[in-house]
Amino acid sequence: MADIVCLISQTTGKVLRALKGEENVQTGELYVVESDLGGDLAKSVEVSSGVCCVPKAALGAVKIVRRATDEDVRKFEWLWEKERRAFDFCAQRIKSRNLPMKLVAVRYFFNEKKGIFFYTADGRIDFRQLVKDLAKELKMRIEMRQIGVRDEAKMLGGLGVCGRALCCFSFMQEFEPVTIQKARRQQIVINPTKISGLCGRLMCCLAFEEQTRGRMYAEDETLIED
Repeated sequence: MADIVCLISQTTGKVLRALKGEENVQTGELYVVESDLGGDLAKSVEVSSGVCCVPKAALGAVKIVRRATDEDVRKFEWLWEKERRAFDFCAQRIKSRNLPMKLVAVRYFFNEKKGIFFYTADGRIDFRQLVKDLAKELKMRIEMRQIGVRDEAKMLGGLGVCGRALCCFSFMQEFEPVTIQKARRQQIVINPTKISGLCGRLMCCLAFEEQTRGRMYAEDETLIED
């Protein structure tokens, strides 16, 4: 079992679960946590009610590296400003080169040696000249990463029809297959505007509802047999 705490990423706004370790985590304090980009800045929230014990195998959590210093905060603010400028520059070059793609987000590695440009497109894009423009202007390695519309929603977030943050943005680790048959089995009226999420695809919660209904039916059958 391991103690975990909840934090909010200051880069993406997502709620993170982090291994507490030996840190005396305090609510409202900023911490540097591990990330795929070499580090992230996150604020601890509701430590008193957020700490719980769960098996390490089921964590899917990040690790707190240290309490953030003023220098760490300045470094992240500087990186975020560079990301915003890189986003604007890339968007301008995409428009000027008339490329059929939509820029979603820009993420810099903590060591500033590489930047990832996330985009959506209907097909393959020849962005070789765009990469040359970016590398010349930004003086770093450039990676163009194509993502789907569901990944775009997961990255940018938003509110669902339920009024809460999107499931993919707030807690889902991976996408589950969602088909129209799952909606039919739940006797839901097949209205695309009612069962589609912000991404335009079927809402992920249709899979959750099917699992819940399946358990309810199984319990009902057990009661009838008894």
